[in-house]
Amino acid sequence: MSKTVIVVIDGFGIGAMPDAGALRPGDIAADTCGHILDRCREKLGRPLRLPSLGALGLGLIHGHRDLVRTTRLPVAVGRAALGYPGADTYAGHQTMMGADFSKVTVARLGEHLDEVRAALEAAGHRVAELNGRPLLVVDGCVLVHDNLEADPGINWNASGSLDDFPFDHILSIARTVRAVAPVARVIAVGGHADGPLPGFVRDGEHGTYGLDTPATGFYRNGGLEVQHLGAPLDHTRQLPDLAARAGVPVTLVGKAADILACDAAVRRPAVPTADVLAHTLEAVRTPGPGLVVANVQETDLAGHQQDVLRYGEVLEQLDAGLAELIALLDAPGDRLVVTGDHGNDPTIGHAFHTREYVPVLIHRPEAAGLELLPDAASLADVGATAALSLGLSPSGLANGAPIRAA
Repeated sequence: MSKTVIVVIDGFGIGAMPDAGALRPGDIAADTCGHILDRCREKLGRPLRLPSLGALGLGLIHGHRDLVRTTRLPVAVGRAALGYPGADTYAGHQTMMGADFSKVTVARLGEHLDEVRAALEAAGHRVAELNGRPLLVVDGCVLVHDNLEADPGINWNASGSLDDFPFDHILSIARTVRAVAPVARVIAVGGHADGPLPGFVRDGEHGTYGLDTPATGFYRNGGLEVQHLGAPLDHTRQLPDLAARAGVPVTLVGKAADILACDAAVRRPAVPTADVLAHTLEAVRTPGPGLVVANVQETDLAGHQQDVLRYGEVLEQLDAGLAELIALLDAPGDRLVVTGDHGNDPTIGHAFHTREYVPVLIHRPEAAGLELLPDAASLADVGATAALSLGLSPSGLANGAPIRAA
């Protein structure tokens, strides 16, 4: 009858992984948690109030002066490497739920241009390059290009104006690209632009070339349609589906409701942190066993906006919600797992995700006391540990090994 609740603080890293500087050398200094605490103290004249994260053991793995380094709660505390290429919310959540991303790579569209062009032409589309650059114009006006809003090579887009084609046509192009793409996501985007899309094309970082989507007006003109086409995964070998088939009710909250697959799940999409917490608490208060996976997205949004104070404000709001969850999850076998999917250091000098370790904070009501965990090699190990706590065999997942016994 126990419940397992996984709260993913989107973009909450606790220090750079050894390969963090491979793309941008300055990222080796990334530390989302530490830099948020430092800057908020400077700007607010006080430390952030994070008693719940402190009680869950965050200070034991980060060591910042504003975090307590002791706890009376029965917690298991450690950190996890990401276990997938790059630093991406979609890949992070899929990996955490047990997906094997070993065949997913970071690749610029220009490295696979001939293959993508051939697939589109075989599907009956007209394809041309734009001024000899690594970008394809399909059927005269749909652009296939590098996604410039994520790290180079993480995602590709198929973007079109809804004044030229219905979204279904743009989506069909994206699906053809998805069939040959090695990257984590191909994203179909349709909207109403302020002018012809080629006028909004620009160079990105590190050899990428694509559409400046915010500049097009897609986000402000209304009618935006987006569909994320993820890399082919066996969702039956991920934690939500594994739990549902075992008769465990599954609830997906926030961005997790948008990006995780499970036909049997109750979905509660939301962006405001107050709504994410309300949906999570409602699921926990429902009698009986359950798996709840909740994503707190506003931390990541604040990171992209390089807004330190907003990030700190969301952390304090989340911390208050964690206090309620700790109080509710008090039965033997209950688990509260607090973690992240990547970093997003708003002080690092750019608006991209940062490749950082993430915390693994596990509250275990029946345990005798504190347990310090070894580093997890992958976020998949977090999902495998959660499977064990639900009485499920981690071998049912495509990837991951438990960090601890349960």
